[in-house]
Formats: sequence, structure tokens, C-alpha cells
Amino acid sequence: MKTRAAVLVGMILVSALSRVIPHPPNFTPVGAVALFGAAHLRSKWAAFLLPLAALFLSDLALEATTALGWYGGWMAHGTGFYQGMWVVYGTVVLVTALGLLLRRRKSLPRVAGSVLACSTLFFLVTNFAWWAGYSLYPHTLEGLVLSYTAAIPFFHWTLLGDAFYATVLFGGFALAERHWPALQPHRLLLGLKLVSQASWETTSLPARAATGSGSSRSAPTGDLSST
Repeated sequence: MKTRAAVLVGMILVSALSRVIPHPPNFTPVGAVALFGAAHLRSKWAAFLLPLAALFLSDLALEATTALGWYGGWMAHGTGFYQGMWVVYGTVVLVTALGLLLRRRKSLPRVAGSVLACSTLFFLVTNFAWWAGYSLYPHTLEGLVLSYTAAIPFFHWTLLGDAFYATVLFGGFALAERHWPALQPHRLLLGLKLVSQASWETTSLPARAATGSGSSRSAPTGDLSST
């Protein structure tokens, strides 16, 4: 179980820190990491806290690298810490709650549907917050529609990023589970069950022999010959 947890934590952290690699706008692992952690981490507390911690570390790394002037293009004008970043963190919590639905079954259709729902949720929540918190668009229904309309060209990058990283995380870990038995939680639980059952049978044999129940070897020989 420790090996499985270590691999999951490592995959989440590495994926989140990949944000420092130059990429198109909104093509990030944030949503996929939240879904993956919620679906695989045994502790629900860890499922919520680890993606947030990974996001914070990647924001810290972005803050440092952009301050050093390592980027060109659109990333040269970005920062790791920014006004309104709490909205993204809050949305990660919502996506994690969505990902909890994958804990029992991680089929391809369910994961694909969760990815689409995740991207849509990010689009709706973050652009609503942008409209409500800034004066770029009028605070009217028409202004809200304008805000969402202006963000549509970026939505496909959000969806592509979530789909790409979800494929890498869910698909990669599924393959690893298949070839590395230590990562398979059901095998560990089965082993514990077998050990517990064997221990119970071992301790119960003397009691059953003493009471003469559960074993034909305790029946007198005379009884057998008289039939």
C-alpha cells in the first residue's frame, strides 16, 4: 500500500509541476490531477488536499520561473500568484468532489464524461468569477454572455489539456497496475483476507476437536463399524 501511495503522490506532483513547461493557454494538468487523485487516493482528505498542495507548489514554481524571465510568448506576461487565484483553488475542490464518483469504477466512458464535466465546470466557474470580479464586462446578463463568448476560443485548450493529462494519468496508472502487482489494492486486501481466514481456522481447530464438532475424525471407531 505504501508503494501504491508513493506512486500516486509522485504522479500527481510531477504532473502539476509540468505547468512550468511552456504550453498553450489553459492546456494544464490541474483538472485531470484533481480527478485522478479523487479516484485513486484511499483517504478522502488526501484526495482533496494533495491536488491543492500540488497546485500551490506549481504556482510557486511558476512565480519563480516567470520572475527569472525564463519564458517567452504569452507565458512571459504571466505569474504564479495572481488576483483571484482562490477561484481556481475552489474549482479544484469542486472537481475533486466530482472525481469521487470514479472511486468505485474507472471505466473509459465514466472517465471521459468526468473530463468533459471538469472542463465545463472550470469554464463556467472561472469565467463567471472573471465577469463578477472585474470591470472588463458590464455587470449585466449581456455582460456575462460576452464574458463567456470571449472565453470560448480558450475552452478547447482546457478540454484538450484535461483529456491529455487524464489519459496519461489514468491510462498510465492502469497499465502500471497491470504489470506491477504491488500497485493493485485488491490483491493486497485479498492477501489480508486469506491470512485472516487461515489464522482463524488454525486457532479454531483445537476448539472443534475438543467439542467433537466439525470433524468426522472425532467420532468413535465403534460407531462407524456398527452401521
